[in-house]
Amino acid sequence: MNDIAVLGAGMHPWGKWGRSFVSYGTAAARAALADAGLDWRDVDSVVGADTVRGGYPGYVAGATFARALGWQGARVASVYAACASGAQAIGTARAQILAGLADVVLVVGADAAPKGFFAPAGGDRPDDPDWLRFRVLGATNPAYFGLYARRRMALYGDTPEDFAQVKVKNAAAGALNPLARYRTPVSAAEVAASAVVADPLRLLDICATSDGGAALVLSGMDFARRHGHPDPVRVRAVSTVTPEYPRTVLDLPDIATDSAAAVSPAPHSFRSSIARAAYEEAGLGPEELSLAEVYDLSTALELEWYEDIGLCAEGEGAKLLREGATALGGRIPVNASGGLASFGEAVPAQAIAQVCELTWQLRGTAGDRQVPGARAGITANQGLFGHGSAVVAVR
Repeated sequence: MNDIAVLGAGMHPWGKWGRSFVSYGTAAARAALADAGLDWRDVDSVVGADTVRGGYPGYVAGATFARALGWQGARVASVYAACASGAQAIGTARAQILAGLADVVLVVGADAAPKGFFAPAGGDRPDDPDWLRFRVLGATNPAYFGLYARRRMALYGDTPEDFAQVKVKNAAAGALNPLARYRTPVSAAEVAASAVVADPLRLLDICATSDGGAALVLSGMDFARRHGHPDPVRVRAVSTVTPEYPRTVLDLPDIATDSAAAVSPAPHSFRSSIARAAYEEAGLGPEELSLAEVYDLSTALELEWYEDIGLCAEGEGAKLLREGATALGGRIPVNASGGLASFGEAVPAQAIAQVCELTWQLRGTAGDRQVPGARAGITANQGLFGHGSAVVAVR
């Protein structure tokens, strides 16, 4: 196994704080270093997950965080993969450790998000599919989420009441998380009474945009044992796969699908292939998981992830939810952190934050939201332009 150790995990609370992304990232980094019991000067490499909203410093996040923490000669790398940026940063750090290029790597992601829903960067860019889907189709993120919700309703019989219960579940978990932005339980009636944004989804069905930061201190297993971590949480797999041709289900930022006239579609969807690659690398399956953290951009998309990561068969996500299996205390809790429903999106940080939650759960230090006896977990999300993201962690 090519395991690497998670020596430290740290986060800056999510919210709308009105400061630079650099302040959130450095705060998270210092928390992760303190958690690891290491000094900043012990770090051999810094991998930053980029934010396109932070100006030039956001495009070179590795060096930006290294400068903010104080130049000390560490190598740096910066990665951007939209919502999968954090997972790619973890993958880059792991590659450096396994290649023998670094003993200790600090991974950091942070964002200062705009008010309201995300929009494309300014200017006219007719060769940019992300710009085109806004300008040509008016396909905002909530519109896309709404289309996916309608698809589930048509194919599987999901209902708006099912979607509301996802928010109820995640808000209950988020109320127990001191790092979450929203820490108030929500009822199904409150979801139903919130404003319609993209039918059938209402305001409380869709995640907010947030400021926040997350960081991990990673090392090789030998280093961990030599430095007082005999049984650390271990990252066992990182999946950053891309789709297979042809893609016959519409996915942002695309505004058309591939033709299947000459080539048959792959037997599995892109999102399910992300988790499948992680399971194959980790040598375990969904039946061995204790918990999962998935990217609940909308309540309906969380149900899709249940199926994509193999917790149930296609079309049975709502059934799994209704049984209480994915709630705290259930058979396989999903988004014990509270998910994006409780945090909102801080894009470069979110995949890292998911691994922070797995780390605390597998250590048994997650407090009131602790999943008893947690031994293995998976994270899952995807980024625009075909970026997969899944991490398997074990203890």
